[in-house]
Amino acid sequence: MVVWCPDWSVTAGLLELADGRGEDDPVLDVGAPAVVLANNRVVVCNATARAEGVRRGQRRRDAQARCPEVVLLSANPDRDARWFEPVLTTVEEVRPGVAPLRPGLLALPAPGRYFARGGEGGIGGEEAAAALLAEHLVGAGVWDCRFGAADDLYAAERAARQAAPQGCLVVPAGGSAEFLRGLPVTALADDGPEGAELADLLRRLGLVLLGDFAALSGASVSNRFGAYGVEVWRRVQGEEVVRLASRTPPPELACEISFEPPLDSAEAVTFSVRTTAERFVAGLSERQLVATGVRIEAEFEDGVSARTWLHPRCFTSRDLVDRVHWQLQAGMAGSGLRSRKSTGESITSPVTLVRFLPDTVEPAGAHVDGLWGGGADDQVVRGVARVQAMVGYDAVRVPVRQGGRSAADRQALVPWGERPVGLRPVDRPWPGRIPGPAPSRVFAEALEAEVVDEAGVDVAVTSRGQVTGPPWRFRIGRRWHPVASWAGPWPVDESWWLGAGNGGRAARFQVVGVDGRAWLLCWRSPGSWEVEAAYD
Repeated sequence: MVVWCPDWSVTAGLLELADGRGEDDPVLDVGAPAVVLANNRVVVCNATARAEGVRRGQRRRDAQARCPEVVLLSANPDRDARWFEPVLTTVEEVRPGVAPLRPGLLALPAPGRYFARGGEGGIGGEEAAAALLAEHLVGAGVWDCRFGAADDLYAAERAARQAAPQGCLVVPAGGSAEFLRGLPVTALADDGPEGAELADLLRRLGLVLLGDFAALSGASVSNRFGAYGVEVWRRVQGEEVVRLASRTPPPELACEISFEPPLDSAEAVTFSVRTTAERFVAGLSERQLVATGVRIEAEFEDGVSARTWLHPRCFTSRDLVDRVHWQLQAGMAGSGLRSRKSTGESITSPVTLVRFLPDTVEPAGAHVDGLWGGGADDQVVRGVARVQAMVGYDAVRVPVRQGGRSAADRQALVPWGERPVGLRPVDRPWPGRIPGPAPSRVFAEALEAEVVDEAGVDVAVTSRGQVTGPPWRFRIGRRWHPVASWAGPWPVDESWWLGAGNGGRAARFQVVGVDGRAWLLCWRSPGSWEVEAAYD
């Protein structure tokens, strides 16, 4: 049996969008017209958007012209897989042995033999199993789910795509090949680019049904339609049967401990969770895993404290116990606390439960020390983590390198212990980037400057990147410095739509004064100078 959730990328995007909304934000209708965009084109659209005339392959502005209220979502395979995991779990509660094919599509051994036939006018078998699964999925928030059952995986998927919402299409035993022959060739478009190309070719050759394609000889298909065409031909002939490869459910790695009676002391809780923390780390070690991100949840009699902790290496049981102690004592701003704990107060309500949940796990081999040691010093790691617990997660930051043109653009600050994401790639050309060596000091706020030529006229840069005169003197603050040597300009014209001071034409110069000090100066249109960095 195959379970198909149509337009899953749209469904996952709407679910994530609704999950991230605050209490004061308007409620998002998960049935609203929405599309998923990639390269400014529609790759997936839901039924509501299709009813307004939106189609796959349309440009974004064409889709918005057809449906101005359409919700625009970006393509994100990780998001689709993450939101499909609860669907797999829901199906596994009814029938183990689920095999995820891709986000929005899963298969499982046909559970019909576990359901007795109903009485007169009743349903049984696969139809009854599909009705039960649909009831569970609708309860989990998945309204559009369709089911198909057949002798092999390929025919079952095609049957699911022909079924009605929350309905099931059962192909009789031994009838998969006959069922496939009755499908139009356009059904191959669901297989991706190869299927769409083959479907278009068959249609232009005058073949309407897959049965017409199956009537061709094997030699002709092999010579004309390639490996994919032969594979489809064999499936329609009933010669190639695709079997099910079910997944092993992920192990339960979370650990928790309950307190009866509840404990009203952070020290007592810290002492009591040591065994649980050791069991949590040991469970990961048995699977050759370590946790670099752990979510700690503490339940009180009048609230909940939840916080995700990160580690630059990996968590030990001692690290977890320390985090529990800090979380309970400090209350930690911005950690997702509710009730009184969100104000940063100490514990004022007894603790009933502490739970460890792995947020990020990695292979243990990637975190072992080298032959001569390595990694951050343990005392430094614990000290910085303690400071982070006191002043806030985002208050402790470390610089990382990224791509950019100016010295300031080539650095970014990320919270300590966090993996940098969303950074600009370093290996791009970045036209207009200043050459090395990099300046040793980059000013948080550029200093005001002035540069003049030998006649005392302000130096500027034309729209063609030419200097109006060689720099003779420059001023930083109130003091003027004679120029010993200079290099440049390196002109750029970027982000002009942001307005003056935020983008537009600019040019950078490397200037050395007679005192031997070197500076990175930047001229910005229409005629201002500033000092961005210094070379020591």
